[in-house]
Amino acid sequence: MKEEEDITRKRLNRKTFISFGVFTALNTAAVLTWLRIKNLPPDNGLLGGVQKPVRDVLNLNERIFNKTLSPDHRAKTYLKKEALVNPRVNGDFGVGNDFNPVEWKLSVTKASGETLAIPLDEIKKLRKTEIVFDFKCIEGWSQVTWWAGVKFSDFVAAYHLDRETAMKYVGMATPDNEYYVGIDMPSALHPQTLLCYEMNGAPLPMEHGFPLRLIIPVKYGIKNIKRIGTMYFDNERTPDYWFERGYDYYSGL
Repeated sequence: MKEEEDITRKRLNRKTFISFGVFTALNTAAVLTWLRIKNLPPDNGLLGGVQKPVRDVLNLNERIFNKTLSPDHRAKTYLKKEALVNPRVNGDFGVGNDFNPVEWKLSVTKASGETLAIPLDEIKKLRKTEIVFDFKCIEGWSQVTWWAGVKFSDFVAAYHLDRETAMKYVGMATPDNEYYVGIDMPSALHPQTLLCYEMNGAPLPMEHGFPLRLIIPVKYGIKNIKRIGTMYFDNERTPDYWFERGYDYYSGL
């Protein structure tokens, strides 16, 4: 009996030793791999300021999730009474005090090179759409918010931008070019994507992007650019502020 117990104990000890050894080896390999990647020089060009293996993983995520987006994939909506009265301000890049709202017009560069200068009053003449959804920040917080404006798809149809929306990306930047985003065209044309000029039934406050901002519920907040000054289209990825700082270009939900 004692001999059997000794044999069982030795087998258990051996299995424990092997398990601990494998665990230690795997963790060591993981740490060494991470340190190797971390010590690689970041590429500040096409890779967006991160090491190539990191960007490869982010690009793989984009290819996977980009296939899942369809008009039927929609963010959950809420009642207006559920929206926050004073939503949190999500960043202030490109919305400084040196802005003259009287002179603002949305500058849209067409594929031909022609530039449209569209005042807010003209945008407001298009069909108005409202949405109440859970605005999600990449920092981990979220809040139910109420917005109104024109669907991006209605806007491009009204200004006959068919040739432009046949391209793969749309770029947008603030009037001072301090903040800029690149949006894949399927997400831009999603039925919940708005060029927004109202919040909580009133004109956008300055800190929330007056006079016009992007609301794109299928993306994290970093893609919801405030105070759009310029818009243009391309078949190559357009510049994106946070992509250049190591974030995912797609940033989808």
